[in-house]
Amino acid sequence: MAPQYQIRADYDRETIVVYQAYTPAIAEPALRAGHFVAPFSFHRMTWIKPSLAWLTHRSNWATKPGQERVLAVRISRGGWEEALSRAVLTTTRDRAALARADVHVQWDPERTLRGAAENRYSIQVGIGRALIRAFNDDWITGLTDLTPKVRRAAALVRDGRQAEARRLLPPERAYPLPGELESRLCRGS
Repeated sequence: MAPQYQIRADYDRETIVVYQAYTPAIAEPALRAGHFVAPFSFHRMTWIKPSLAWLTHRSNWATKPGQERVLAVRISRGGWEEALSRAVLTTTRDRAALARADVHVQWDPERTLRGAAENRYSIQVGIGRALIRAFNDDWITGLTDLTPKVRRAAALVRDGRQAEARRLLPPERAYPLPGELESRLCRGS
């Protein structure tokens, strides 16, 4: 049985894919540039999620206002692990440490394709203002618009064809974190 708090992601030796949902006004210029540009805000925290199922739930399959475009953001594993090394769990009792943290981590119930909460959790990582430029300029290796695929999968789910919908989505497997990070972020969260 998989641990309750486990990062599951689409990754290779050098990169990991995280997901974000945006308005077309943010997504289209970003896709053209290969990284985020105005009107993306570099002055507020941005949340990245390695679970596409969780993001499809959150964005209502790319139909929620302000979240109509789903982007796969491929970033370096070095950047991902740097972010996690600087993270503070949002459940900490030390509110001052959370307020000072460059990165916030929270765990939310993972979702099935139908949107039901599972008895395992998906990590959400908030990249703070101090790291947003590094995230954008140094960590991102590519952006892909998944919106058409997400909408096709949504139609299949509505038709009761979850297995077909699942095949449209990238495979996600357990991400191997260095032991210290796993202990700090994934156990007893």
